[in-house]
Amino acid sequence: MTDAASSPPQKPMRGATRVLSDILAGLGDSRRGAEEDQTAKLGDVLDRLDDRAFGFLLLLLALPCCIPFVWGIPQIVALPMLALAGQMAMGRHHPWLPRTLHERPFSVPAFQKVVTRSARYVGWIERFATPRLRPVTSHLATRIVGALLLIPTASILLPVPSTNTIPGIGVAIASLGLIERDGILVILGLLIGFIWVGLLLFFGLEATQLIKDWLTARF
Repeated sequence: MTDAASSPPQKPMRGATRVLSDILAGLGDSRRGAEEDQTAKLGDVLDRLDDRAFGFLLLLLALPCCIPFVWGIPQIVALPMLALAGQMAMGRHHPWLPRTLHERPFSVPAFQKVVTRSARYVGWIERFATPRLRPVTSHLATRIVGALLLIPTASILLPVPSTNTIPGIGVAIASLGLIERDGILVILGLLIGFIWVGLLLFFGLEATQLIKDWLTARF
């Protein structure tokens, strides 16, 4: 009989951000050399993901958007995020990226730092993630979720500083929900994204009206 003490310890469950960090670390190790020269492609990340690839890829791309006062990177990653959300809406079971996005290179060390830094904004939510409200993460429901994610993701494309953080956090939370099969997190992430878009539209219309009134009064 094998002694229980001699049995190998079970590996603890790890959060989604830790899994992404390990994937990036693995990509960096496979490209030995100067740290600044270590690059990978989005397709390399996709090849290392499991059946929850949509959630993991959306989370990886949403994390840079969670960092406040960052402009440029969120507008770049929003394009593949839109492509992924659109594919979810169309009912695909696994992500497909156009060749230009599949082959798009990125700096492994730089993205590793982004994941580590932005994890503080969403990482704590992972402690509360647990499978619940399973129908929300079913294949049929994820088609609806993908269609809804198009709206907050599209708002990240706006070339206005500091407008990407809140929708980025919303998409990241919804992505965590998809990964952990947690319907409550999916709904929470969508609510955050939609509330932000609603506020953006409201204040945008208000600002437009004020400018219109000002121009009318002057001319």
